[in-house]
Amino acid sequence: MPETTTVPVDFTLDLTCVHSYLGFTRFERAAATLRERGVAVQVRFHPFQVSPDAPVEGEPLRDVHERFFGSRWKVAEATGSMAEVGAKDGLEFNFDRAVHVNTFRAHRLAAAAAEQGAGEAAVERLFRAYLTDGANIGDPDVLAAIAAEVGVTPPVGGDDDLRAELARVRAGGVHAVPQVRVAGGPPMVGAQTEQDYAEALEQQVTARR
Repeated sequence: MPETTTVPVDFTLDLTCVHSYLGFTRFERAAATLRERGVAVQVRFHPFQVSPDAPVEGEPLRDVHERFFGSRWKVAEATGSMAEVGAKDGLEFNFDRAVHVNTFRAHRLAAAAAEQGAGEAAVERLFRAYLTDGANIGDPDVLAAIAAEVGVTPPVGGDDDLRAELARVRAGGVHAVPQVRVAGGPPMVGAQTEQDYAEALEQQVTARR
């Protein structure tokens, strides 16, 4: 049998970042096309916190937006535009229901899921829980339900490892997410198009033939 072509990908994201969700969704579609051809796209996730000081207990995202934008109509304008962008990618963004929360616990679940071979499934479900369902992804009960849904054992411990990885990512010069590196190549920062991700992956497939 011919040897399987493997393309490694490093994907840095935050689980309450709408741009990370967009980039992840587009990347996954590009990766799916290659996987259908028998290419192994191996994704390794790296954690980043856009709002490391966000409350552990959470608060309505609309309140955060009102403090930032200064008025409800500006919030409605900004979130409405982003919801339209998401809809074009088949995503439903319910900003009025979202809970702004510290993502540390959610990143722990994503890391544990990755160790169990379900990283991509867990990341997708966490994004959807936050931006579509309005779930508090810092709540241990919510995270336990998500873990059960994607078929993984919830993490026990590992906080020090996650703190070290968050610090390493920051020290490595990451200041904005999403950031994707295909086979150690230059970083693709921000939500790229599906075509951009597909081309970056395809280049590495060609290079490995």
